[in-house]
Amino acid sequence: MKITLNQDPSYTETEVIIHCSQADEEILRLMAMLRVYQKKLVGILDGERHLLDVKDILYIDTADKRTFLYTEHTVYQSALRLYELEEALRGLDFLRVGRSTILNFRRIRSIRPELGRRLLVTMDNGEQVWVSRQYSGELNEKLHELERSILK
Repeated sequence: MKITLNQDPSYTETEVIIHCSQADEEILRLMAMLRVYQKKLVGILDGERHLLDVKDILYIDTADKRTFLYTEHTVYQSALRLYELEEALRGLDFLRVGRSTILNFRRIRSIRPELGRRLLVTMDNGEQVWVSRQYSGELNEKLHELERSILK
């Protein structure tokens, strides 16, 4: 893969163009990673609405019929339901890891297997999130996919 960077002060906007003979898995994954930097979500904190970069969200969780967006230092509430956020984040390395939790795969620090095929995930900020056995297969598949892409 050839990578070229053209810098010019006359450019008013950054544009990424990918030239390829066919969009394979590697190209699609690259495009998904680039889209993360464009996507924003609205988080509510102390009555104020904040625009959050999706890449900064560690995980999303629901409790008491409310949805929360967890960043490194702050927890925001979302007006959207978990299934709406799951749909909005489809293809952006966010995984459903429980009935009430969506995880940002890119913000995982470590994964520890526990009894009963459950997984304990430690995020970049040290917070720990449980992955239920029902959803652990999807996370393991994502790990294997990552390993295979590194070996190419």
